[in-house]
Amino acid sequence: MAGTPQETIDELAENFALFDEMEDKYGYIVDLGRQMDALPDAEKGDETKVTGCMSQVWIKPTVEDGDPPRLHFRGDSDAFIVKGLIAILLKVYSGRTAEEILSVDPAEMMHRLELENHISPNRRNGLVSMVETIRTYAKRLRETQEA
Repeated sequence: MAGTPQETIDELAENFALFDEMEDKYGYIVDLGRQMDALPDAEKGDETKVTGCMSQVWIKPTVEDGDPPRLHFRGDSDAFIVKGLIAILLKVYSGRTAEEILSVDPAEMMHRLELENHISPNRRNGLVSMVETIRTYAKRLRETQEA
């Protein structure tokens, strides 16, 4: 994982900039998704399902003990492009502390990666739902730390 979440976003933006054609950018997103391990069916339940997505999407968090603890995420979808979007989010958010996750401005990240130009409005809404799910897990972790 590259340093900070912002450094990871910058690295992804540089990778996107290598492609001139929209089809190539879609291909890159799909390839990122193909590189992810699938979630086992046993982990695809109501507790990991992301609402607000047209496709089936699951995000599974685990907490790594430490000072501070870190959240790790795994995810899956039944749509190739969405699985690629999950892969992008996991690169940015997985392995981070709650504070690091919450420090990322989701709108700025999507703008920096030009995702609003690469995906349909429905996919964008689903992406926002995925980010909000990840941020909710981070808020819960932060609350348990403060308790």
